[in-house]
Amino acid sequence: MTLSVRKVAAVAALSAALAGCGGGAGTPPDGGQARMGTHAASGPTAAPASPSAPASPLPGAPGRAPTLAPGPNGLTPVFERTRQRADKAVALTFDADMTSDQGPRAASGEHFDNPELIATLRRLQVPSTVFMTGRWAEEYPDQAKSIGTDPTFEIANHSYSHHAFKSPCYGLPALDGDAARSDVEQAFAAFRKAGAVNTVPYFRFPGGCYDDRALRALAPAKVTAVQWDVVSGDAFAKDPDAVAEEVLAGVKPGSVVVMHCTRSAAPVTEEAIRKIVPELRKRGYRFVKVSELMGK
Repeated sequence: MTLSVRKVAAVAALSAALAGCGGGAGTPPDGGQARMGTHAASGPTAAPASPSAPASPLPGAPGRAPTLAPGPNGLTPVFERTRQRADKAVALTFDADMTSDQGPRAASGEHFDNPELIATLRRLQVPSTVFMTGRWAEEYPDQAKSIGTDPTFEIANHSYSHHAFKSPCYGLPALDGDAARSDVEQAFAAFRKAGAVNTVPYFRFPGGCYDDRALRALAPAKVTAVQWDVVSGDAFAKDPDAVAEEVLAGVKPGSVVVMHCTRSAAPVTEEAIRKIVPELRKRGYRFVKVSELMGK
């Protein structure tokens, strides 16, 4: 990614409602400890463990898929990438962001969806994981159902409202423990109402911001938190070549790439995908969903 694109992404990520979600790099000026593309630095994360079947998930959550065992003191486990080196597998993930109060903007014509991107992933036969907010599923129920019934995709939880689970976090409103759990439940309920069935018990923190308190609040959901090790820089980017270069330079066997499925905030993602996919395949990589990567 060029320096100019980084500046655009960083400024926009701090000022827009989409703030967070892997859009740039660096520490927020308000003193937040989470960085784009990494986990929060305030306290230990749950140690990786062997995949296991989840305990009873929240109402509306999926049934069984590979998850990680709870971390110390029952904290929600965190997955960033698999450490295996033999299989050149990579998971492309797409955040379908929409906050609880962006309905008027959608009604006025702003597009928080990206059907062209989904069509391209289907055409190129790229298995993918979509981290969807419940508000997005409510705004685009037909698309949520289409994605959530297509075996090409799996839907994971990105919260209902896209509010922060740790504060400060790029200016996002923050939820306390009880509200955080309710928010996750509401998102799973929205997926179920839309008719999405290919859902998995994974959760991505808005903004990528979390600490031990957030991991403790999320623990009753019986989900695995999924971060990433490759930041595409597609949020607010204008140059698809720069986005593609960022991904191609960062991918390693077992990588999780964070991108976006939101036209208004990530307008060049679909074009970047048309460059990324064939090049990675040429390099011997195959594309998998997070559930397959986590099961390794």
